[in-house]
Amino acid sequence: MLKILDIYILKKFLGTFFFAIILILSICVVFDMAEKLDDFLNNEVTLRKIVFDYYLNFIPYFAYMFTPLFVFISVIFFTSKMAYQSEIIAILSNGVSFRRLTVPYMISAAVISLFSFVLGSYIIPPANKTRLDFEKTYISSRKERGASNIHMQIEPGVFVYVSRYSSLRDVGDGFSMEIFDGKELVTKLAAREAVFNADSGTWTLKKYVRHDFVSPEVQVITEGEQIDTTLKMLPSDLSEGLKFYETMTSAELNQYIDEQRQRGVGSIEDFLIEKHKRIASPFSAFILSIIGISLASRKVRGGMGLHIGVGIALSFGYILFMTISTTFAVNGNTPEWLAVWIPNFVFAAIAAVLYYKAPK
Repeated sequence: MLKILDIYILKKFLGTFFFAIILILSICVVFDMAEKLDDFLNNEVTLRKIVFDYYLNFIPYFAYMFTPLFVFISVIFFTSKMAYQSEIIAILSNGVSFRRLTVPYMISAAVISLFSFVLGSYIIPPANKTRLDFEKTYISSRKERGASNIHMQIEPGVFVYVSRYSSLRDVGDGFSMEIFDGKELVTKLAAREAVFNADSGTWTLKKYVRHDFVSPEVQVITEGEQIDTTLKMLPSDLSEGLKFYETMTSAELNQYIDEQRQRGVGSIEDFLIEKHKRIASPFSAFILSIIGISLASRKVRGGMGLHIGVGIALSFGYILFMTISTTFAVNGNTPEWLAVWIPNFVFAAIAAVLYYKAPK
């Protein structure tokens, strides 16, 4: 059962955490609104759309993104304050072990981790769809999101290659499709361009050449200006949307990864990184809480300001480390799960050393 001490620390931890989120995000909203005010006025965006379509979805996104920073600063701030008011000394002097003192910190970290996981996996993705649509319509000009050298299996035995896909024109250049029966090539269809028809859901192949292999010695060649065909393929499968994975819930993300693997698509590193990050990021609340209490529970020269400065430096170091390590997964040969978890492993080792040296 929770003791008075546990409830006291829980209130301080969670109260400081949510207060820090509200304070920092309020500042972010003010600066963001000042930056985008001209876009809102020029596009005559209604106040309702600005509030409910944009900022109501903007706030949870940034709260989730900077949760490690808020956790660390919160722990450093109120623990350092307790230390300089001699509360930590009084607690330890009354027979409470340092290990027992960390229990309410871990309970608070568990609450924040659960909050962060649910937010990042199920609430923020649909909110991001609305936010990104708003940005594309009223703020950002539409940019090229095409992809090059696309190989995929759209269904068993049917393989597609597109040299270059342009999302601005909705056109795939250098299209080819090969149909196999077992290991034998049955049909090969090549076209200069493949254009998607949104109304009918079909593809128009322009300047096409079709080879039907009747037998190893006989093939029928058909040429034409254009032909309409139905393919189990959508423009979203070919375009590289900006952080498209951020609009998927965890269930949708797992399903998309499985589908792309079945199609033989190799460039899914960003999606795998996002999948593992949604677990690793909430887990960081435990690690950063241990580092925070180990650092801030002792009095040092420089006072609370030194503790907060070290806390901010370490939390930004964690975010920077996460960014650098995931870059290796995208551009190198590092497994995605390892790239995402490396910062946690390194900071867990730091937490273990600091916990061991913390005043008992």
